[in-house]
Parts: sequence; structure tokens; C-alpha cells
Amino acid sequence: MTEWTLTDVERLTALHDADRTFQMSEEAFRSFYELTSRPVWLYLARITGDRRLADDLLQETYYRFLRAATAFESEDHRRNYLFRIATNLANDHRRRSRTFVPVDEAESSVPAETESADQVACRLDVTRAMSRLKPRERSLLWLAYAQGASHAEIAATLGLKRSSLKTLLFRARRHLVAALGSSPRKAGRL
Repeated sequence: MTEWTLTDVERLTALHDADRTFQMSEEAFRSFYELTSRPVWLYLARITGDRRLADDLLQETYYRFLRAATAFESEDHRRNYLFRIATNLANDHRRRSRTFVPVDEAESSVPAETESADQVACRLDVTRAMSRLKPRERSLLWLAYAQGASHAEIAATLGLKRSSLKTLLFRARRHLVAALGSSPRKAGRL
């Protein structure tokens, strides 16, 4: 017969309570999912370079988000926490695989008929250039410029010090410009 210690009982109780307790109703979660799933998926697709992987990581992100049953100070805090989970999952996958597959250039998040030839060429150039950057640089640039996140939000999402973000973003922009094959003067300020 197994003897249960007080610690074992406390752990089981905590696990049981975590299973039962979610901080959001189903309707609130659906609304939150509708607002955040596309931006999170785009972020994951950009930083991993793999749309299929982004699909898998998106599901895992929301699963872990719900399992955490965390209380949030605000909607921004909730959204940042979601991006933090996505970032950690992408980093874990990258560490395990040590490969980067560029996003399929034939697929686009913007329908081709709404883009001019110059816009298509520019988007493909940026996609290729982003694929040459380090994962953290891709994350920084995507969060700052595609998601419009503040320095505080980026720091919280990526687990960085806020004071280092200006420097890190500056370097990431310089590397992107170099990957685009332009001098900083020709490319203008990103």
C-alpha cells in the first residue's frame, strides 16, 4: 500500500484545482482567440520560417496559455503573456532542431491580386532578408514593427532588459539592411 505524504496530497490538489480553474469563460476565450490568433500565428511563422510549424506551435501556445490559469492585470498583459509562451515554444523548437526553413515564398498572407509587382518583390526581399537574421533579431523586429509592441512589451515577451532594447533593435535593423544588400543611407531608416 502506498503512503501519501502531505506534500503529495498538496501537489495532487493543486493539479486538480489547476485542471478545474480557468481565468476565462469559453466566450471570453473565443473572443480573445479571434483577436490574437492571427497576429501570434504570423509572429510564429516569421520567427520559425515554417508555416506548418507555426500552426502546431499556435495550438500549443493556446493550450499552455489555458493550462497556466494565470490572473492578468490587463488585456495587454494577457496578450504579452501569450506572445511570451509562443516565443518560448519557438525557441525550444529551434534548440531541438537547430534548423531554419525560410517561409515558402509562394504562399502569402496578402492576396497577390491586391499587390503590385513592386510590393511582391519588396515582400519577397524582406522575407529572404529576415530568414538570414538570428531568431532573436527576427523576434525583435517582428514584435516592434509588425505588432507595434512597446519596448516594455518586447522586453516582457522576450525576457530581455528594457534598457537593452534600443541597442538590440538598432543592431537588428542594421543586420536587416545588410541582408537586404543596401547601405543604411540608401535604405533609409527602418
